[in-house]
Amino acid sequence: MTNETLITQEGLQKLKDELNELKSVRRIEISQRIKEAIALGDLSENAEYDAAKNEQGIIEGRIAELEAKIRTAKIIKETDDGSDKVRLGSKVILEDAETGDRFDYTVVGTAEADPFNGRISNESPVGKAILGQVIDAANPAIVTVKAPAGEIKYRILPPDAE
Repeated sequence: MTNETLITQEGLQKLKDELNELKSVRRIEISQRIKEAIALGDLSENAEYDAAKNEQGIIEGRIAELEAKIRTAKIIKETDDGSDKVRLGSKVILEDAETGDRFDYTVVGTAEADPFNGRISNESPVGKAILGQVIDAANPAIVTVKAPAGEIKYRILPPDAE
């Protein structure tokens, strides 16, 4: 049995767009590069051919990966519905309990995690720590996350917290 790929509708569309780009543009480009390299002659010492074949393998691998993710996709809804617990699709603010620095995050499945753009995986250390925690600005839950530099404590705040 294959695992489900938990993903938002937006994330699924991005995967489909990438797959379409790889199949309709990149595959054709790489095929043309291989033909041109073959036309150069001796393939045993043809760096252009080797590079193109390697790139083709990478592209085909990515296509297979995307097709599998799309095939097993289970849509999660991003939510600001006032739910009092963190779950997939929840938007929260994490406030560093020591420094007061704040980070806006949406909890998503691993297929669309991008922490630098505010999307953390439910399977990441931070995601695991905050899932199921209560979101309450008046009495915020505090979680401890183990990081390479040590433990970090975060307050979990609603997305509209001041």
